[in-house]
Amino acid sequence: MPAQPIVAFDRVSLAFDDNPVLDSVSFSVAAGETRIILGPAGCGKSVLLKLVNGLLRPDSGRIHVFGEDITDLPERDLYPLRARIGMVFQESALFDSLSVHDNVAYRMTQDHTPVAESDARVLESLRFVELEDTVNLFPSELSGGMRRRVAIARAVVSRPELILYDSPTAGLDPITSATIIELLVKQRDVSHTTALVVTHRMQDTFTLATHAYDTASHRMVPMDKSGPNRGVDPRTRYLVLKDGRVVFDGDTPALTASPDPWLKDFIS
Repeated sequence: MPAQPIVAFDRVSLAFDDNPVLDSVSFSVAAGETRIILGPAGCGKSVLLKLVNGLLRPDSGRIHVFGEDITDLPERDLYPLRARIGMVFQESALFDSLSVHDNVAYRMTQDHTPVAESDARVLESLRFVELEDTVNLFPSELSGGMRRRVAIARAVVSRPELILYDSPTAGLDPITSATIIELLVKQRDVSHTTALVVTHRMQDTFTLATHAYDTASHRMVPMDKSGPNRGVDPRTRYLVLKDGRVVFDGDTPALTASPDPWLKDFIS
């Protein structure tokens, strides 16, 4: 019997002020999979993440997360579910008045985690993003790329089963973007965390799909094209939206080989 999907949408539709955003969207995400969500601006990519997290409700259709139907779940019952999900917001969304330590520890502080455990987990997460030396700094003292890495540390500190990345490289230069993508690859390959990644950068998507994290060298490396997967990570798949509808749902070889004219133009 196939394993239960971590996320499943069944004919989900949503409109704001009679303007359709998502139109009968159906897809599922397996455990350990990285699902990259692509599409033109305004096609509903970020809205989709908010639906997964229960921050928005669909007008119709059903949403299951961790096997639980969250479509009509009361707000109080969403708290345990959200504790299993990490979120990296657009532009990082750090608290300016809190130190790096307190930003990363924020959820554990709200959950009254013992201080010693919280401190240890914060340092572990900052080491993961290679920013342990910033623990006492404030967001205003960090570069844009460093703030984004702190946001990732905050998302992974609770060891979530699912991470939602909303445009994690938006506004960053190519070199810094590559550093962020390396962290996503590291989280995928070392922690095997299921992820949904909204992005506008095609270069980022193909880097995710064709690279692996080498624990010996502690860096991201291209996958072996002569290997069984021909240089492509089979756990990295795509969902492409257009006008609120799914126009592609599949893996990298299928995406690059698609004969659809619009899709070919979009990914070129």
